[in-house]
Amino acid sequence: MNLDLLYRQAVLSVAGNPRVEGLIKTRARSLVRRYVAGESLEEALRAAEGLERQGVHAILDLLGEMVRSDAEARAFQAGILELVRRVAERPWPKYVSLKPTQLGLDLSEGLALELLREILREAEPRGVFVRMDMEDSPRVEATLRLYRALREEGFSGVGIVLQSYLFRTEKDLLDLLPYRPNLRLVKGAYREPKEVAFQDKRLIDAQFLHLGKLALREGLYVAFATHDPRLIAEVKRYAEAMGFPKTAFEFQLLYGVRPEEQRRLAQEGYTVRAYVPYGRDWYPYLSRRIAERPENLFLVLRSLLGG
Repeated sequence: MNLDLLYRQAVLSVAGNPRVEGLIKTRARSLVRRYVAGESLEEALRAAEGLERQGVHAILDLLGEMVRSDAEARAFQAGILELVRRVAERPWPKYVSLKPTQLGLDLSEGLALELLREILREAEPRGVFVRMDMEDSPRVEATLRLYRALREEGFSGVGIVLQSYLFRTEKDLLDLLPYRPNLRLVKGAYREPKEVAFQDKRLIDAQFLHLGKLALREGLYVAFATHDPRLIAEVKRYAEAMGFPKTAFEFQLLYGVRPEEQRRLAQEGYTVRAYVPYGRDWYPYLSRRIAERPENLFLVLRSLLGG
């Protein structure tokens, strides 16, 4: 087991402690502001406007996941519908992201499908693209069923996410080919057991490139979600060598992470999007960001010590 994996697993384990959560929520606000646009939709829209001025498009996401009641799921749906309507008024590309568990997937697959269907009925006529995020491995199969059901109902403005660290992902990609999905490819940010996921960063990176190249060869539009300069360089090199135009794919990075790289890629003529999260339910998202980068843990510790 490599050090990167040990670090990630340790951070995610500690982050689940209620006392740690309470400390971070009260004393690490500076780090929150770095990675989360704010708690309100207005703050998120202002952040998106700022990105647009730099040539970087925004993926707006009302944070929330793993709701515990029908009422909570419907409340999140109302927030997402408000986001769809507000972003539809903007002159720049319209793109939102959501998690199936914030719409009740853990309660009922039928409930999640109903709420997703209603969101897409609002989004598609307004030209708003909706990305269904992929969550941890126990929820992958149900999320894929939701995506296939929506596509079979005729919705086209919806995309899916696949995670390169899961053993199953290549088969999932091949199974999805008939749907010609708009694909977001990520490495994966959840704590997964060795029975279902690669544990070596080198293998995860290699699989990320393998899956991305496979998807491009199959003619899919691919959003490469990574901050790794080596992986970004290899995607660019491969696309150029194979004759894929810059319009055949895009790069996606996180709000607050390597903003200079986001601007540089946009200036080179690539489509670049920054994932802009907002809302009050930011702690699970921030925990995964801390687990991804050791330097983020130092920022947390500095915030806790400094108040």
